[in-house]
Amino acid sequence: MTETCILYNDRCPICRAEIAHYRKRAAATGAPLRFDDLNAVDLAPYALTPDQAKRRMHALTPEGRVISGIPAFAAIWAALPGMGWLARLVMLPGIRQMADLLYNRVAAPWLYSRQIKREAALARASDGA
Repeated sequence: MTETCILYNDRCPICRAEIAHYRKRAAATGAPLRFDDLNAVDLAPYALTPDQAKRRMHALTPEGRVISGIPAFAAIWAALPGMGWLARLVMLPGIRQMADLLYNRVAAPWLYSRQIKREAALARASDGA
């Protein structure tokens, strides 16, 4: 494998919009990125359950290593022309720890919680239909 595979939740509107932006840039520049919707692919290569996959962004590197959170975002940015500086910046000591803290304690739990609520509302709606 020569590309980085990004695992994301296409049912999350925020995730879907962000990935659409990256996908468009990757297609325009030939960046070695593939975007996999966790709801439509085999999760075995990632060694994740569906619930684990929903909790944060994950990526499978060309070397077969699974990374998640800020390193997964950095992998996207590093592959996209003009965004490598952002990947290098976010991985600097101090900045990396702060970014991890914000993503792991604020952004990822908030997105996951909202998605669980959306799924529960859809289930209730389909039960009542």
